[in-house]
Amino acid sequence: SMLAKAFVSILPPMTIKEILETTHLHSLQRQDYEIVRYNRPFRSPHHSASETAVTGGGTNPRPGEISLSHNGVLFFDEFPEFKRSTIESLRQPLEDGKITISRAKDSIDFPAKFILLATANPCPCGYFGTDKECTCTPHHIYSYRKKISGPIIDRIDLYANVENVEHAKLLESNHGNDTSSKVRKRVEKARAIQTQRFKIGRTNSTMHSREVKKYAQLTDTARNLLDKGASRLELSPRAYMRTLKVARTIADLDESELILDKHIAEALQYRPIYNSNL
Repeated sequence: SMLAKAFVSILPPMTIKEILETTHLHSLQRQDYEIVRYNRPFRSPHHSASETAVTGGGTNPRPGEISLSHNGVLFFDEFPEFKRSTIESLRQPLEDGKITISRAKDSIDFPAKFILLATANPCPCGYFGTDKECTCTPHHIYSYRKKISGPIIDRIDLYANVENVEHAKLLESNHGNDTSSKVRKRVEKARAIQTQRFKIGRTNSTMHSREVKKYAQLTDTARNLLDKGASRLELSPRAYMRTLKVARTIADLDESELILDKHIAEALQYRPIYNSNL
């Protein structure tokens, strides 16, 4: 949760267009037309929030948390604790960058291009696979993990396990770690490469199939590694293409025109080995 909240600090500043979009969306929600939103949003709805509060709606449709995180970060802490219908509502915005609110008389599209960050324990009690004894039954663990469907898993690009930190290390001062400002500079440099590539404010995640074939050029060994990894991990076609986009971004951070073996290897490491590994 602490890492998620710090994530916004490594994102590049918003452009004028993004500032206007974000300000407009927030003014619709709060009916406050004088506050300009210069900082990227970070929205963290509680898992008890209603589906309408997350997706938007009402008699006079207003944007929900999904749209209020546009150009920023949407953080779902304890992802499987959210209602399944709420989780499934993320499908369209994660794929299309917008959400459609339909009512009897009309329907409205709200922009929803955000970075989704989500955390999940290995089981309801949180101790499965750790040094502490897990008190959950196999049925509870299965039900807990099944709340995240395959289509949602496919739409999440990066998975990372966060291990417990030893108590003795909590107060250590490690000056070797990169600061947020240093990481942001690398992110800005990679974003500049993508701006030059697409000529407009887009990122690699928005590439369609034809653009992937044009811009995500792999070496022969990198292609073989990707195909073998995709077969072993049983990646769907959507997950395969998303892995390739992640590799393109890793190559941009490395300032490499071609996608190399090491870029594919790193991208594959961010995929779950199987669906129950959340």
